[in-house]
Amino acid sequence: MSAHLYHEQIQVGAQPPSHWLAIAHGIFGSGSNWRSIARKLVERRPEWGVALLDLRQHGRSEAGEPPHDLAACAADVHIKMLELARHNTTIEAIAGHSFGGKVALALRSAAPRRLRQTWLLDASPSARPGALDDPRNSVGRVLALLERLPKQWKRREDFTNAVIADGHDANLAGWLAMNLTRDTLKLQLDLGALRQMLVDYYARDLWRAVDMGTLPGDVEVVIASRGAVPEADRTRFESIGGHVHVHRVEAGHWLNADAPAAIVELFARRLPA
Repeated sequence: MSAHLYHEQIQVGAQPPSHWLAIAHGIFGSGSNWRSIARKLVERRPEWGVALLDLRQHGRSEAGEPPHDLAACAADVHIKMLELARHNTTIEAIAGHSFGGKVALALRSAAPRRLRQTWLLDASPSARPGALDDPRNSVGRVLALLERLPKQWKRREDFTNAVIADGHDANLAGWLAMNLTRDTLKLQLDLGALRQMLVDYYARDLWRAVDMGTLPGDVEVVIASRGAVPEADRTRFESIGGHVHVHRVEAGHWLNADAPAAIVELFARRLPA
C-alpha cells in the first residue's frame, strides 16, 4: 500500500510558478534538509517552484506498508506527482540525493509524462550487494550505530556526543538529532524499515534508467569529489553523453551541507527555461 507523502512548497511571491522541481532527500533525512537551497534557488529562478518531499518512513510522511523498497518509494512519489498536478503543481524535474537519487531513477524508468530532467545528487545506479555492512560505508555505519544506541535520551547533547564518539563529525550528529522528538527525545526512525530500504537500495541495478535516451528528459549527474559514487561509475556516466550531463563538485557526500552554493548554481544554470 502506498504512503501519502508530506511535502513543502517553496516559491517566490503569491503567483504560482510556471514550473516545479521536486527534491527527494537521502536516508535518515527529510525534505527540510534542502529548504535553504530551495529558497536560494527560487530567488535565482522565480519561474520555478520547489516541492520538498518527505519519503515514506521519514519526516511527516506516512510510514506505508511493506515492502519498504525503491519500487514502493517511487510509486509513492509518482502518486504524489499526480496529486500535485491536480492542483496546478506539475513536476517537470525531480532531484534525489543518495537514496533519493535511486528513487528518482526508479521513477524515471516508469516514464512519467512531462518529466524533463532527473537529477542524481551523489547517487550511484549500481548494485553493490554487501555494501551496507562494509565498514567504510558511512551510511551503513550510521545505521548500525543507531541500532546499537538507546532509542530515547535525557538530553539531545548525549545523543550527538554518542554519534561523535563513534567517529562521525558534529554536523552529521546534529543532523541525525533532528530525528529525535522535540519533547521526549525519542528516535522517530523505524530502523528495521530503513534497513529493508537500504538492503534493496544496494541490491538494485538501475543503469538502464540512466542509459535509455528514450525515457523522458535528460539526466543531470552531480558527483561529489569525496562522495559515494565509485570512480568506475563516474567514468561510465561520462561515457554515455547525449542526454546525460555530469557535473563534479568539490564536496563530501552530504552535498546540501558541504556545497550548498555550488548546488544552487547548478540548479539555477541547468533547469530548463
